[in-house]
Amino acid sequence: MEQRMQEQQMLTAFEDALKSERIYPVYQAKINHGTGRMIGAEALMRWEDPVFGTQYPSDFIPVLERNDLIYRADLRIFESVCRFLRKCLDDGAFAVPISVNMSKYDIYRKNYVEEIERIRKRYEIPVKYLHIEVTESSAVGGMELLLQVLDQLHGYGYLVEMDDFGSGYSSLNVLKDLAVDVIKLDMRFLSGNIGGRGGTIISSVVHMAKWLGTPVIAEGVETMEQADYMKSIGCRYVQGYLYSRPLKEEAFYEKLGLLEHEPMRGPIDLISTLNAGKFWDPSSMETLIFNNFVGGAAIFTYQDGRLEVLKVNKKYVGELGSNMTEQEIISSDPWDCFDEENRRKYEETLKRAIETEEEEVCETWRTVCSKTCGEDRLCIRSHIRMIGKTEIQHLFYAMIQNITAEKQRYDSLYDSERRFRFASEQINVYAWEYDISSRQMRPCFRCMRDLHLPPLLENYPEPAIEMGIFPPDYADMYRDWHRQLEQGVEHLEAIIPLTPDRVPFHVRYTLERDEAGRPLKAYGSAALVVDN
Repeated sequence: MEQRMQEQQMLTAFEDALKSERIYPVYQAKINHGTGRMIGAEALMRWEDPVFGTQYPSDFIPVLERNDLIYRADLRIFESVCRFLRKCLDDGAFAVPISVNMSKYDIYRKNYVEEIERIRKRYEIPVKYLHIEVTESSAVGGMELLLQVLDQLHGYGYLVEMDDFGSGYSSLNVLKDLAVDVIKLDMRFLSGNIGGRGGTIISSVVHMAKWLGTPVIAEGVETMEQADYMKSIGCRYVQGYLYSRPLKEEAFYEKLGLLEHEPMRGPIDLISTLNAGKFWDPSSMETLIFNNFVGGAAIFTYQDGRLEVLKVNKKYVGELGSNMTEQEIISSDPWDCFDEENRRKYEETLKRAIETEEEEVCETWRTVCSKTCGEDRLCIRSHIRMIGKTEIQHLFYAMIQNITAEKQRYDSLYDSERRFRFASEQINVYAWEYDISSRQMRPCFRCMRDLHLPPLLENYPEPAIEMGIFPPDYADMYRDWHRQLEQGVEHLEAIIPLTPDRVPFHVRYTLERDEAGRPLKAYGSAALVVDN
C-alpha cells in the first residue's frame, strides 16, 4: 500500500534511491490526433520506495527543490533517457524525440546545460531525439537568465518546449520574449469546460502560435471531446490519458513498436521575399493589406494529402457566400467540400505550384454547407502560390473568385450553341460575327467546315469576295452593307446567290451597339432559300 513519506524520510532515502534507480523516468506518448501517430514522448520523474511504495511527484519534487537536490534527480532522468534512446537505436527500433524537464532550479545552476550535453555525447545520441522542457514559471523573476539558457540550448541544437503554458503567469509576454520551439498548452486552463471563454482564449493562443510558426501540444487531454475540440481549433498534437498513461520503459518500448510514427512539424520557412515576423504579425502592414486590400485570400498548409487552413480574410468568406464564419472555415476539413474529381484537379495544381514555384490557376466545383444557408454548389477559381515549406510540409497563399454565375452563363450559352448547331445542321444556316472597328470576321463552325474559312478573317468582306463566296456582281452591294453598318444601320437583308454555284441564300445582318450607342458588332446569317 502506497504511503506518503515525510520530508526527512525522503532526504534520508534520496541517495540510495538515485544509486538503485528507484528514481526513474516513465514515458507518456505525444500523439497527432488527426493521424493517430506518435510524434514523441515526455519523460516524467517517478520515485518508488521499497517501504512506502510509489511517491507522487507533487510530494517529492518540492522537497528536492527546497533542498537543492532536484538538479541531481533531473540529471539522473536525463541520463536514463539517453540510455533508453541508445537501446532503441542499437536495436534498430524507431526512436522518437523525448522531452526531458529542466526545472527553474536547474536554470539557476551554473553549467547545467554543459552537464546534460556531456551526458548526451557520452551516449552518442543525435540531438534531434532530445527536447528540453522548461516551465512558464521559470521566466518569472529570471527572464534574462532563462534567455541565456535558451541560447545555450539552441546553440547545441536542442529544441525547447514551453511546458504548462497558460497556467496562470504572464503567458503573452513569455510567448513574445522567449524563442521556444514548441508550446505545451495546459488543458487545466479550460477548467473542465469545452469552449466558452477559456476555449476562445486557447483558440487565440493556438492561432498566434501558428502565426509564429510554433507547434502546439495540448497537455493533459483525457477525453475524446477535449481532443476533438483542440483539433477543431487547429491543435492536432495531444498528450494525456486519452491515448496513454505514463509507461515504464519496457511497456513504452513495446508501444513504440505498435504505433506508427511521424515527425512533428517544424516552423515553416517562408520564401525569401517575405518577412516572417511581419507576415504573421496581426498589426503589420502585410496583414492589413491581406485583410482589407486584396480579394478573397487564404493561407493554408499541405502535407501528405492533408490541407489545413491557417488564415482567411473576410473577402474569402464573402466569396463563399454561405454565411460561414472565419472560424468555421479554419476548423473544418477543406477536402469535405470537394468530390473526388475536383480534389484531384486541386491537388494537381498544388503539385504544379510546388514544382514551378510560380502562381498556378485552377477552377474547381465545391459543395459548401453552412447552418444558415444549407448546401450550395460553387465554382471557385483559385490562384495558388507556394510561399513557404519545410522538409515535409508546404505553405500556400490562395486568391479565390466565385465564378459560379459566370460558369452557369457559359454552360447556358454552350447549351444554346449546341442546340443552334444542331438546328443549323438541319436548316442549312451559316452564321458569323463582324467586329465593326477592327473589320474582323469570325465564322461559325459550318462556315469553316463547308467553305474552308479560317477562324478569323481580317479586312472583311474582301477575303470572302476574293474566295468567290460572294459573286462579283454582288460584291459592291455587300461592301456597301458594311459601310451602312459603320454608319449605324440597324438591319440589312437580301437574297444573294452565294458560292460559284450561285445558290440562293437569305442573308441578314443585325447591329449591336456599345454602351455609348456607337456601332460595335454585327451578326450575320445566311439561310438556304428553299422553294415551296
